[in-house]
Amino acid sequence: MPSTLPEGEVAPRDGALPDAAVREAAGRPLGFYLHVPFCASRCGYCDFNTYTAKELGGGGSQATYAETAVDEVRTARRVLGELDRPVDTVFFGGGTPTLLPAADLGKMLAAVRDEFGLAPGAEVTTEANPESVDPAYLEALLEAGFTRVSFGMQSASSHVLRILDRQHTPGRALQAVKEATAAGFEHVNLDLIYGTPGESLDDWRASLESALSAQPDHVSAYALIIEDGTQLARRIRRGELPMPDDDDLADKYVLADEMLSAQGLRWYEVSNWARSTAARCRHNELYWRGDTWWGIGPGAHSHVGGVRWWNVKHPSAYAERINAGESPAHARETLDEETRRVERVLLEVRLSAGLPLDVLDEAGRAAVDQVVADGLAVIAAGGTGGTEGAAVEPGAGDGDRLVLTDRGRLLADAVVRDLLP
Repeated sequence: MPSTLPEGEVAPRDGALPDAAVREAAGRPLGFYLHVPFCASRCGYCDFNTYTAKELGGGGSQATYAETAVDEVRTARRVLGELDRPVDTVFFGGGTPTLLPAADLGKMLAAVRDEFGLAPGAEVTTEANPESVDPAYLEALLEAGFTRVSFGMQSASSHVLRILDRQHTPGRALQAVKEATAAGFEHVNLDLIYGTPGESLDDWRASLESALSAQPDHVSAYALIIEDGTQLARRIRRGELPMPDDDDLADKYVLADEMLSAQGLRWYEVSNWARSTAARCRHNELYWRGDTWWGIGPGAHSHVGGVRWWNVKHPSAYAERINAGESPAHARETLDEETRRVERVLLEVRLSAGLPLDVLDEAGRAAVDQVVADGLAVIAAGGTGGTEGAAVEPGAGDGDRLVLTDRGRLLADAVVRDLLP
């Protein structure tokens, strides 16, 4: 696959970071993302950096991947030598992490624990396709130290799953949730996608009912995005399938929020609902708040103290760099204060805790009154206010915060455009 990574600045061969970046990171939560780039088959809508055995063509090895990833964890320890804090969150994503043996995932987690230590109550998540696990596998994950599992359910409709090129049957995700709960996992997420061509509102309602019947404590529901270069995009371009309709997507979002809220799952980010604060995905919150994370694996992105970098994309190139004792970073960028401010607006406005008004510049603050007058947001003093049932909680710092209303969540991108004129 051709690389689509941005060019950025040249990254040092040893991966060294500016001292100021490491010092800043010492005061923020630390997470690790471990990318497993392998899939049994490619879903038609997916543009993630993943590879089937056919696409790898003999390059990159699932059998040795865990050891290679462990070596990058050790590289992180060397580069972050002055950083003395344990890891708060670990997230295994892909691809399909659970295509690897549970022992391999445990080995990668153990490397993070051995090199950095895990904070008390650390969150450790893996994504999993429902058909890629069984009770014994889940029990092995729990024994290795995993605390949370996220299943890609997407839909309960057979015809929707076919269009998405998903391999599992509609009922398998629900059974996987039961197996995870029986194994001892307290936190289980189901990922859903709405807006697939051919999906009716009744199809979507049935998917929500099915997901809720499994009683997960977290649900993520994302509107389908048609990514260039995917099989689904090609089918739409050929006229075989229609493009998702914005009004249909809005109706399905409203239905999701109504049904999830009625069952005690409250939104804390525009596309994420949790049954309690403890059930939230703390690793994603770390991203949304611009904290510190090191991404392990081909194509993985990292951020430490305002320095962001991304690894080479192909598993073979990644392994070659690691085996040569070099950083796998393809390139990096140093974020200036304005870029970091803009990214805070883009991400934190989507949180139920709201965006601190002092993050906005003069033009952004001038736009707030109109955003509020249009019914898209309210001002919550100190982040403690609420709107239309939103689960608003105090965020970092004091002072007024801008919190989206239910209507504002539907138009979050428009709100951002108003705040960043």
